[in-house]
Amino acid sequence: MTSTTRLTVAQALVRFLSAQYTERDGARHRLIGATWGIFGHGNVAGIGQALVEYGDVMPYHQGRNEQAMVHAAVGYARQSGRLSTHAVTTSIGPGATNLVTGAALATINHLPVLLLPGDVFAARPADPVLQQLEVPYAGDVSVNDCLRPVSRYFDRITRPEALIPSALQAMRVLTDPVETGAVTLALPQDVQAEAYDWPEEFFAERTWVVRRPGADPTELAEAVRAIRGARRPLLVAGGGVHHSRAEAALAEFAAVTRIPVASTQAGKGSLRFDHPQDVGGVGHTGTATADELARTADLVIGVGTRYTDFTTASGTLFAHPDVRFLNLNIAPYDGHKLAGMPLIADARSGLMELTAALDMHAYRVAASYLAEYTEDKERWEQRVDACYEADEPDVRPTQPQALGVLDALVDESDVIINAAGSLPGDLHKLWRARSRDQYHLEYGYSCMGYEIPAAIGVKLAAPERRVWALVGDGTYLMMPTEIVTAVQEGVAIKVLLVQNHGYASIGGLSEETGAERFGTAFRHRAADGTFTGAPLPVDLAANAASLGMRVLRAKTVSDLREALAEARDADTPTCVYVETQTADTVSGPPPAQAWWDVPVAETATRPSAVKARELYERHVSTRRRHLRRSNRS
Repeated sequence: MTSTTRLTVAQALVRFLSAQYTERDGARHRLIGATWGIFGHGNVAGIGQALVEYGDVMPYHQGRNEQAMVHAAVGYARQSGRLSTHAVTTSIGPGATNLVTGAALATINHLPVLLLPGDVFAARPADPVLQQLEVPYAGDVSVNDCLRPVSRYFDRITRPEALIPSALQAMRVLTDPVETGAVTLALPQDVQAEAYDWPEEFFAERTWVVRRPGADPTELAEAVRAIRGARRPLLVAGGGVHHSRAEAALAEFAAVTRIPVASTQAGKGSLRFDHPQDVGGVGHTGTATADELARTADLVIGVGTRYTDFTTASGTLFAHPDVRFLNLNIAPYDGHKLAGMPLIADARSGLMELTAALDMHAYRVAASYLAEYTEDKERWEQRVDACYEADEPDVRPTQPQALGVLDALVDESDVIINAAGSLPGDLHKLWRARSRDQYHLEYGYSCMGYEIPAAIGVKLAAPERRVWALVGDGTYLMMPTEIVTAVQEGVAIKVLLVQNHGYASIGGLSEETGAERFGTAFRHRAADGTFTGAPLPVDLAANAASLGMRVLRAKTVSDLREALAEARDADTPTCVYVETQTADTVSGPPPAQAWWDVPVAETATRPSAVKARELYERHVSTRRRHLRRSNRS
């Protein structure tokens, strides 16, 4: 007879989660490293009580905002190579719906996170309960259903025994390198507290192997033929390189073939900036070197990339009339994009197989091609130096100069985190990534407010690293709340807070598209009704200090250099605050090297919009749909 243990559903779930592990390449990791939670009537007596009951096996972190808790869990998961993550529990109502943005971010970026929102009573003894959304046409819908489209797996546990198959499916999805993302188990508050006789086997340790599938031999042979036949190949490294820990395999592939390697935002750092084959970011925010190679490439080898519109310059970048695409990707959906030749495999496995096959044929790109992109890269590095250079150290820095000061200070052990605003473009063009995980840009969802909570998650995953959250004033105002969490738990993150008095990135885009920077400046309303008055008297440094963070103010380049050095050595949460020059422009780095499609008003009377539309139509005319098959059939 099977032995059982009588526990509540919440207790059983916490105990089950504490016994789940992943394994890849012989290394074993705990899958759910901790649980974040904000408690309300929908989870306090269920999951809350269970976390007290099993506090010895399930660590708990107290959050201040539900969305931010998901960001922290995602940061932890990314730093852990998707082999470990955190769970997040909330009450019903606004606590649950606050999860939606974080869930979308996790799923878009293929990063695992387990969401455990409370739900309304399954037995409906009180109907409606506090915070319940009544749906007249359906009795089985709650606000948690908002999480369905942004979750890779969703289930509502309306009976205790339903937890067993659902929990196992949840672990399957979290550990699947193709399917992973947000997983939601909605937990009615009465079911959480209900007892059941659980089979002991449910609590046994389980190890979920994160597989590394190799390439199909036929697809591999076709891929080798395509590369050998290319005169101007370019490899585009996406986030899948990092997820697979394929950086060393990529470096070997590049060294053997001498094929230049460009990177998406998610893939930057796949090669060190000083690797001979690294040519920097590609696409709208890319380098001139990478984008010119992309325009003339006859074969684009995408490794672990989704080919977003920033990477393809909205379909205008890959301009060679006979360009073909070879897509090494673990996900068939992405492997077939742009009518590409699919090579469906784990990034590391696939690169190793390609390298071996091409080395056997002694394949190398032509010496003239190598010389061409090497010289172009040297010229771009000189442009980076010019952007970083501060001729007058006693004046306010520009944003690129601020990045230059930080760039000169860090080493490969530092991690920088960013997500939105004008900083991602500057960083993609200019930052010199020194290690595989130094550059942490969340650009799949480009979510303002991600940086500070994600930095906490990264620091929890790698306490030995120096972790920097780079935030502009617009992003900071979205979600500074987790500074309190960092202070409470002594998580010594560093925040570089850049004040430029508004949504600088969108302000620049607004100007380019004829919208005249409307609604993008943080300024007083002027007499004509526009926001063109004096900057708002908002003291963000004082705000950070009021939340418990140590704050260092820097007014000049020299001040900034000293403050960043002091913050880097600090063992408590520390913020460096600086106001940059040219607050009414984006940032002053090299302009975009490729287009991005943001539709412009087709009819307008204002000259700025008319001019912007004319330019827009010229760009649109160069867009291509890549439909020509890349294989021989």
